[in-house]
Amino acid sequence: MPRITYIAQDGSSRVVEAPVGHTVMEGALDNDVDGIVAACGGSCSCSTCHVYVDEAWIEAVGPRHAEEDFVLEQGIDVRPNSRLSCQIDVTEALDGLVVHLPAEQAE
Repeated sequence: MPRITYIAQDGSSRVVEAPVGHTVMEGALDNDVDGIVAACGGSCSCSTCHVYVDEAWIEAVGPRHAEEDFVLEQGIDVRPNSRLSCQIDVTEALDGLVVHLPAEQAE
């Protein structure tokens, strides 16, 4: 299974294995990673699963789509590398993915 590293604001990290076909958000929820709220359950209608994709992984993850951009407008401290973790599908190509968690999630 692909491994994903979630890095908290304090620098601590958590590496989890996530099944192919799940999302980065589901990987966090399934493994009790603090900092991912996922209030909408992954339907791309809130921004409480906001993450920053590590610069080394931007190309592999791919760009945001228009709906994701719209929803991220509700986010806090949105950056060029911001993504909704519910919109990043776990694939073998993302084994080793690193995402950084924001200081806070939108409500």
